[in-house]
Amino acid sequence: MIRPFFLKEREFLLPYIAVFLSFVAAAAGIAVDQVLKAAVVEQLKPLGRIELIPGFFQLTYVENRGAAFGILTNYQWLFIAVTAVVCLLIAAALIFYRGHTALTRTALTLILAGGIGNMIDRLHYQYVVDYIHFQFFPPVFNFADICVTVGCALLVIYLLFFADDRGRPKQPGRYAKYAHYNQNRNHRMGG
Repeated sequence: MIRPFFLKEREFLLPYIAVFLSFVAAAAGIAVDQVLKAAVVEQLKPLGRIELIPGFFQLTYVENRGAAFGILTNYQWLFIAVTAVVCLLIAAALIFYRGHTALTRTALTLILAGGIGNMIDRLHYQYVVDYIHFQFFPPVFNFADICVTVGCALLVIYLLFFADDRGRPKQPGRYAKYAHYNQNRNHRMGG
C-alpha cells in the first residue's frame, strides 16, 4: 500500500514534535518547582515549619547546602558542574536518540526538569530550598527532588523490564505478528 504524502510528513515530524513536547514539559516542571520554592522562601522561611497532618506531614524550611541527605556539604561548584553536564547529556539524548519509548522520554524529561530546578537554586541561593517533610522519612526534599527520583525510578523500570541487553526496547518475538492471525484461524476451525 502506498502511503499518502501527509502520512510520510507526519512520520517525519513526529520525532521533532516529541522533542519539542519534552522540552516544554521540562520547562513546565522547572516553572512549577521555582514558583513553589519562591512561595516557600516568602511564606515558610519566616515561620520555619507548618504542621499539616500532625505527626505525619509538615512543611519545613531547609537550606540544603549538600546533595541528597546533606552529604558533601558546601561543594556547590561540584554539584553545579555535574548537574550541568548531566543535563546537557540528557538534552542531547532527548534530541538525537531515536529509540525512545514514552517511558524513557518521560523519565529523562523529569530528571532534566528536577536537575535544572535544583541547579537554579544553587546558582541563585548557593543552596537548594527544601520544604517537604514526612516525619517517618527524616530528609526534607522538594518538588525537583521528586521529579528526579520518579524519573530515575521510571528509567530503572524501563531498563529492568522493557529493554534488551543493550538498553533498546525489547522487540516482540520473530513470529509474534502472526500470533493473532493463528489464534483467529484456530478459533474459526474449532481448535
